[in-house]
Amino acid sequence: MTSKKPKRGLGRGLSALMADVTDASEQDENAPRQPDRTVPVERIVPNPDQPRRTFDTAALEDLASSIREKGIIQPLIVRPSPRDEGQFEIVAGERRWRAAQMARLHHIPVLVRDFDDTEVLEVAIIENVQRADLNPVEEAAGYNQLMQKFGHTQDMLAKALGKSRSHIANTVRLLSLPEDVQAWLREGKLSSGHARALITAEDPVALAREVIKKGLSVRETEKLVKAAENKDAAKPSKPRPAAEKDADTRTLEGDLSASLGMKVAIDHQSGRENGKVVIAYDTLEQLDELCRILSLNSSAGSR
Repeated sequence: MTSKKPKRGLGRGLSALMADVTDASEQDENAPRQPDRTVPVERIVPNPDQPRRTFDTAALEDLASSIREKGIIQPLIVRPSPRDEGQFEIVAGERRWRAAQMARLHHIPVLVRDFDDTEVLEVAIIENVQRADLNPVEEAAGYNQLMQKFGHTQDMLAKALGKSRSHIANTVRLLSLPEDVQAWLREGKLSSGHARALITAEDPVALAREVIKKGLSVRETEKLVKAAENKDAAKPSKPRPAAEKDADTRTLEGDLSASLGMKVAIDHQSGRENGKVVIAYDTLEQLDELCRILSLNSSAGSR
């Protein structure tokens, strides 16, 4: 009988999965990890799903100088490439691989592991997050990949990565910002705090330019967004006749409001199948509770 590789869930056996990465991050040059083998540099390829997209050139030059002097102290973690036979795909250590090429190394020490696609992405994200190597947009994209591509919930990610669920939720929300704002966030011209404050703005690009130009703090950015909201609210708008809601809709609004502890408005036109539900929260704690409820429902529905 052929034995099958047990199916792993995110966070189950995570300590075993991350043993090599943790060791590599904790050990110093006096206690290097012994590689399984050395591999020609041209037989190693980067992971196409690697969440990290930008590499600081100056930092790579520094690492390359260290490699020229001392070699690669900690081996890369690789797996046999599922796409090209004879090649090895990087699981963790792409910076070392890039720096090794700059240092003109011909062979690289590696640890070979039989990881599946989910485990590779987990390791790539966790290694970078542990080392603070991802910019906020890359971190958000990594979390989003795990949820969209592999069906993991925010609660599962939070437990596996040692983050709060609200951190996961707030980070992923950065992906809703316009590309210009995301670019400034990647470049370090805006911090995560600045970006989160801009998410609800009517024109986040214009406000982001002002934040960068004036060098505003996160608190000042929050005030700027609030002032812009008040200015927009003060503009005269064309009155729209309010549609009369039927008794069933009003009853449903009341039931949902009581259940969630937040004001719920249902916009549904009689005779049509579509509409929208608007849930208003007064505090970030209420938003966090709403996300928790939705995550629980999503998790229960996927069973």
